[in-house]
Amino acid sequence: MVKGRLCNPDKPLHCSLAFIALFLVQVFAGKSGWFVADLFSYDSFDPDHLFARLSVHHIVQMLIALAIITVLSKLIKADFGFQLGDSKKGLRYFLIFTAVIAVIALIYHIPMYVFGQGQAFDFPLNPKNVLGTLGFQLFLSGTSEEILYRALPVTVLVYVFGKNIQIKWDITLEVVLASFLFTVAHIKWSLFPFSADFNLSQLFYAFAMGTVSGIVYQQSRSILYPMLMHSISNVLMVGTGYLFAVLL
Repeated sequence: MVKGRLCNPDKPLHCSLAFIALFLVQVFAGKSGWFVADLFSYDSFDPDHLFARLSVHHIVQMLIALAIITVLSKLIKADFGFQLGDSKKGLRYFLIFTAVIAVIALIYHIPMYVFGQGQAFDFPLNPKNVLGTLGFQLFLSGTSEEILYRALPVTVLVYVFGKNIQIKWDITLEVVLASFLFTVAHIKWSLFPFSADFNLSQLFYAFAMGTVSGIVYQQSRSILYPMLMHSISNVLMVGTGYLFAVLL
């Protein structure tokens, strides 16, 4: 447990400022990632621009998050979960989650295959594109995003609150708030001029997945299992789409 200062109900400003600061850090990390990624050309090995630029972006935002976590771990003496934790519980969650996601992926794609309405891709499904995109999903998607959107905000919010704030079952307020930030990250928005582009089903999926990952993070006391869950879910969903597209 992280020992911190409980937000005084009479002074909610402290909690609000911490939440806003986390949002700004995540926005900064994400935009910095794109800035660095756009400094390079990937045409020679990723001509369809599917995975190389995205990989650089995720590496940069992960390094920024790790730098901030390194500083905070010394300042507030917090444990961000970079260890095995409760491996028995973590592996059990991972295996159950993987089985559920595999079933969901099949349920989602089989009807489209049966009715000849498989997912269409606007790029060739050649070995380079398939291996590149699946490699990104396996090694970088979960690793980068779980550090920035799970380990960092959940741990900081517990410190600010001074304790885990239970809502119901194993769901805590800090996990819900972190999931909200993760969901917002899936909205393409700009301030000048103001615009917002999003897919409601994708936002719902992001919030649900974020909440499940947050629960596992707190229950296992390790970010490693949410990383594995995040990565394998992306690989299964994307890979199943590729499989049925080829079959059609």
